[in-house]
Amino acid sequence: MAAVDLSAHPGHLARRLQQAHYLLWNTMVSEEITSPQFAVMNALVAEPGLDQRTVGERVGLDRSTVAEVISRLGRRGLLDKVRDTQDGRRFLLRLTDDGMRTHRRLTVRTARMNQVFLAPLSAEERTVFFDLIQRVSDAAEELRNPEEPLAVSS
Repeated sequence: MAAVDLSAHPGHLARRLQQAHYLLWNTMVSEEITSPQFAVMNALVAEPGLDQRTVGERVGLDRSTVAEVISRLGRRGLLDKVRDTQDGRRFLLRLTDDGMRTHRRLTVRTARMNQVFLAPLSAEERTVFFDLIQRVSDAAEELRNPEEPLAVSS
C-alpha cells in the first residue's frame, strides 16, 4: 500500500495552518488570552449585551466551548454576566473596563501577527485566500446540521 500525499488533504493542511497560527498567537499576541477568547471579546465589542448562545454562533464555537471561554474570561475579570430583565433564564454579556483595555491591546498585536502570518502572499493572493477559506468555513458550518443532505459540488 502506498503512502497518501497529505498535501492534497485539506484537513492536514488546515491542521498545519492552525499550528502556525497557534505558534504566532502565543509569541506575538498573548500566552494568557487564546484566539477563541479574543474572538468572544471581539464579538462583545461589536455587539455588547449578547447572550452566550448568540456569542457562540457569531464566533463559530459550540455550546460547551463558548461556555468554558466565557467562564475563563469571567474569572479573569474581563467580562460580566448580567441577568436579562426580559428573560430571567438568560444572561447578557459585556466586557468590563479591563476587558475593553485588553481587547484594544490585543487588537494591535493581532494586526501585526496577521501581517507576519500572511507575508508569503501578495495582496491579490490574500484576497483569493480569504475568499476561499471563508467559503470552506461557511460550508463547514452547515455540516453542523445533520438533518440536511450534504451538497457536494465539483
